Amino acid sequence: MVKSYLKYEHSKTFGLINSASSNALWVPDEDLQKAGLRHSGAGKALVGADEEVLCWDVKKGELLSRWRDKDCVAEVTTISQSSADPDVFAVGYGDGTIRIWDSRIATVIVSFNGHRSTVTVLAFGSDGSRLASGSKDTDIIVWDLVAEVGLYKLRGHENQITGLQFLQHHSDEQDHGDEDQVADGGISMNGSVDQPGFLLTTSKDARIKIWSLDSQYCIETHIAQSNGECWALALSPDGAGCVTAGNDGELKVWSIDIHGLMKSATQIEVAAEHAFLQERGFLHRQGKDRTIGVTFHPRGKYIAAHGSEKAVELWRIRSESEVQKTLARKRKRRREKLLAAKDGTVKDGLVNGDDGHDNLATADVTDVIVPYVMVRTSGKVRSVDWSQWRSSKAIQLLSANSNNELELYSISTKQSEKKTQTEEPPNYSRTYAVDLPGHRTDVRSLALSSDDRMLASSSNGSLKIWNVRTQNCVRTLDCGYALCSSFLPGDKIVVVGNRNGELEVFDIASSTLIDTVKAHDGPIWTLHVHPDGRSMVTGSADKSAKFFNFEVVQEEIPGTQQTSPRFKLVHTRTLKVSDDILSLRFSPDSRLVALSLLDNTVKVFFTDSLKLFLNLYGHKLPVLNMDISYDSKMIVTCSADKNVRLWGLDFGDCHKAFFAHQDSIMQVAFIPHNRDGNGHHFFSASKDRVLKYWDGDKFEQIQKLEGHHGEIWAMTVSRTAEFLVTASHDKSIRIWQQTDEQIFLEEEREKELEELYEGTLATSLEQDDDPEGEKAEVAPAGKQTTETLMAGEKIIEALELGIADLETMREWSRARSSQSNLAPPDRHPIFLYTNISAEAHVLSVVQRIKAAALQDALLVLPFTQVPALFTFLQIWAEKQWNIPLTCRVLFFVLKIHHKQIVASKTMRPMLDGIRQHLRRALQRQKDEMGLNLAALKFVGTQMREKGSKDYVDEALWEEEDLSKGKKKRGFVDVA
Repeated sequence: MVKSYLKYEHSKTFGLINSASSNALWVPDEDLQKAGLRHSGAGKALVGADEEVLCWDVKKGELLSRWRDKDCVAEVTTISQSSADPDVFAVGYGDGTIRIWDSRIATVIVSFNGHRSTVTVLAFGSDGSRLASGSKDTDIIVWDLVAEVGLYKLRGHENQITGLQFLQHHSDEQDHGDEDQVADGGISMNGSVDQPGFLLTTSKDARIKIWSLDSQYCIETHIAQSNGECWALALSPDGAGCVTAGNDGELKVWSIDIHGLMKSATQIEVAAEHAFLQERGFLHRQGKDRTIGVTFHPRGKYIAAHGSEKAVELWRIRSESEVQKTLARKRKRRREKLLAAKDGTVKDGLVNGDDGHDNLATADVTDVIVPYVMVRTSGKVRSVDWSQWRSSKAIQLLSANSNNELELYSISTKQSEKKTQTEEPPNYSRTYAVDLPGHRTDVRSLALSSDDRMLASSSNGSLKIWNVRTQNCVRTLDCGYALCSSFLPGDKIVVVGNRNGELEVFDIASSTLIDTVKAHDGPIWTLHVHPDGRSMVTGSADKSAKFFNFEVVQEEIPGTQQTSPRFKLVHTRTLKVSDDILSLRFSPDSRLVALSLLDNTVKVFFTDSLKLFLNLYGHKLPVLNMDISYDSKMIVTCSADKNVRLWGLDFGDCHKAFFAHQDSIMQVAFIPHNRDGNGHHFFSASKDRVLKYWDGDKFEQIQKLEGHHGEIWAMTVSRTAEFLVTASHDKSIRIWQQTDEQIFLEEEREKELEELYEGTLATSLEQDDDPEGEKAEVAPAGKQTTETLMAGEKIIEALELGIADLETMREWSRARSSQSNLAPPDRHPIFLYTNISAEAHVLSVVQRIKAAALQDALLVLPFTQVPALFTFLQIWAEKQWNIPLTCRVLFFVLKIHHKQIVASKTMRPMLDGIRQHLRRALQRQKDEMGLNLAALKFVGTQMREKGSKDYVDEALWEEEDLSKGKKKRGFVDVA
């Protein structure tokens, strides 16, 4: 009989506030009110957390929502918000996919897959209908969110894309007609929004480019940085300037001729010497590392820039009057210097001549943009975003740090008019922080309580106690650099061994440090509680293992005659060995204690006499961890040599050694009981980010669990073996739950082979057609994946079945005209079961394919299937079924097979028939829309004439009132 095993699956993730791979966005409360979420006034923070997007309440530090697509395992790399619809967000992932999320319902609206590697930057168009994405594969793709397709791919950069911005006209004087002409444009034949517009891009190849989106080519290229890569781009809110950031703290300021750029879109010839992007000068940060983020304040008066250090530098953009005063002061100083010269009369004439030359256009950039304040953060900054609180006294800045923390800073903006040399920089304060739900540094040790209800996680500086069921942090305690930890019997006390050789004893109920014992002279790498629960042993780098008894002693209260009970660790015995101890374990029957040493060996001693019983040789590098099975008959060891070895504890023989992981194996653990005959099954966790489940009797891998995005440092298995917990370098703690689903080893091997085949297939499809030739500047925005290949195969299968059924039914109908009582023909079971026609079946297959994958699926079709497809297109157009989809398929197939279709004698008559049917259908739709528009106008006129109130756009009305100087919108009783 084939043996089956119970499957383990990823269940929960906690302990992660934000990951260092993604940026953070600040979102106002009103944008999320419609989702039924509580709002507190400080706004929300949207951050990437491994493969999820988390929404945090900045004021309360609560997690409000969690966005996760169950089909996605790649980590989030960038998040962008649509300015047209604040509830729509674009999220880029590490596997090159992009998902559009609706924050109100926390679900994916559209998925795109066009990049070959990590998506690094995203930007929405001003009307929210287009999205531009840049990636590490050096490509820029423009997506149409309405038609849900990729429009085109722009190639020209030679390294990772680091900045993307749409250039739009923000002039208030421009009338609505011009706006419609420049920004909206028309709608092209394939349903895509054909807007004249421009795209500003930067890359690590140190170039900055302007792309024309209507003609799809690069119109201007400049060297963005003089000293290496360009790492960031920020566009001013009015679109008149931008800042690029590079190495050594260098920022370059550019001015953009946005008026000339928009005019050039309507002109046939543009002067070749005219540059729309002009270099204005350099700014230098105090920090000399590379600048990884630059952003303008929404009001346009401040710029924030940061590297990877613990600081954010702010600059202030001076007003016009301040710049004029500075220029006048400089002119005055120059005049004084020249008049102080010997030949004053001649020099004075020169001075009078240069008076008119200094104006705002030629002013040095350091006179316009001045350092404001440096905000010191508690961790290295990964990303910043401005908080748009409407306050005249302060500006707010959200900082997402790489130490798993979010901070909101408030910086005062009030400054005295008369500056002095001793003026202090503006004050700033950390108003809110989200830091409790996670550790600042990597978790190095995990321990579960005896009832599996509480989890202790310890890191450098903190010990946290978690409720396993709710994943809430119930206690946070300060500790040293923790390396190992354990709950003591009763689950009220946790003992932690740290790097400086101390044992720290914590009482969880009162959240206090009870005792600190200087146990060793070196780091305490490991500790283990005796199975009887009365003592414990610690192992250290000082080449000794020490045994401690648990005792409760009565201590006198100073100044009184009373005594109080106090828990103490009493040192009883010491075992000296030849090398550093890395791991130790008691056997469950208390007879043996096993120690792994730095000399690659494992020594097994008798617990009572501490005499050497066994020496286990075989590993080529030190044994990092080990565990003993429930029956004390088997020991498993894992090493930095990437191997796992199983030994018998009777004679010390090696049962099996196998290459288990691609990197050092940090921890192994047996299942603690044998209820289901799985007492010899064990787990191994490695720095290769993978967790594996093994059968220790058959020496075979049962399951491979992937999900972590960093090295796995710690692992613990529950007493019931219903779940296990792992902690990783990605700052996350994950629970893996046992399910009722059965798995078989043969099926798992087949799945692994299929995944390997699909992976090699995907990489072979991604290879360029002409690797030696020069790439075209514009390419189709497609990517063949296993999904699109399967979709294409489904279309081919449906066409083959459909054509055969169509011929059968036509023959039957012709024969039936002469024999009225003729029996129906034998059709394919698909048509009999659903009782639909061939054309309806093919249409349903095409409709089920995602819009974003349809074009790539149609590329799979060979030309021999095109006549069959045209046959069905003609029927759909004649019956007026799903005209938008019919047109889209038709135009795409015409584009890719144009020459063959034109040359074919059989297909040209079909095209004429399709054209006539489509024109008839489109004319009918046009008439319907015209009638509806006229009716709506008539209804609107009637309502205005008879009604006493007018309907207005509330948001536009508020903006108009603010621009006129009104503080609040006034309600007028029209009646």
